[in-house]
Amino acid sequence: MTKKILILCVLVLIAAYLVIAATAFNNKPAEQVCKGMELTVKDSVDYGFITQDEVRSILKGSKILPIGKRLGDINVRQLENVLSKHPFIGNAECYLTSGGKIAINIYQRIPVIRIMSDNGDDYYLDNNGVIMKAPGKAVHVAVATGNFDRKFAQTELFPLGKFLQDDKFWNAQIEQVHVTSTKELELIPRVGNHILFLGKPGDYNEKFTKLQTFYKEALNQVGWNKYERISVEFNNQIICTKKAK
Repeated sequence: MTKKILILCVLVLIAAYLVIAATAFNNKPAEQVCKGMELTVKDSVDYGFITQDEVRSILKGSKILPIGKRLGDINVRQLENVLSKHPFIGNAECYLTSGGKIAINIYQRIPVIRIMSDNGDDYYLDNNGVIMKAPGKAVHVAVATGNFDRKFAQTELFPLGKFLQDDKFWNAQIEQVHVTSTKELELIPRVGNHILFLGKPGDYNEKFTKLQTFYKEALNQVGWNKYERISVEFNNQIICTKKAK
């Protein structure tokens, strides 16, 4: 009988210890102070549209910088919501680490073309074709001008912007895209005093392949300023207009 009572007391003590330990373990993180942030900006090597310093500045300006605050007082969803409002942040993931820090992963929005149409629109299209406002922020992408609306920009100019983004040569070469009154595309390159005429939007792989071949095999021989207009509007031919003497 005494042995059974002893075993029962031991079991009660063990159970009480486990309850107390679990309670203490669960309460401890909430009482801890945030020791810092583990901040990662995805694609920061290729694109520097948002920096770690900017992220800290956003959180500080919104008075929600987590460093030094009790972990139990930090709302990670609030951090994500505030950061996601920045025009160059597509998504933000925030969570508590085992070391008592806040991890923040930033996924950037990548602008592929800037829209400056005759109707007064001024915005970027990101790599998902979504409009992004970024006043005062200059980005090295082609600028689209002319008379067109947002539907034309998102359905016709966005694929061109994506093509240019994915092609290193043409991304560096094309400075401006002009939409004519008949909704045809003229390109203004950074090198050479000529206009590249694509005609109607579409078939970019074929058109730019022809242009690049012409650049290498013809312009490198005759000079980059011999023609004022180079057209790849029609299949299987390139039509060049010489400059007037």
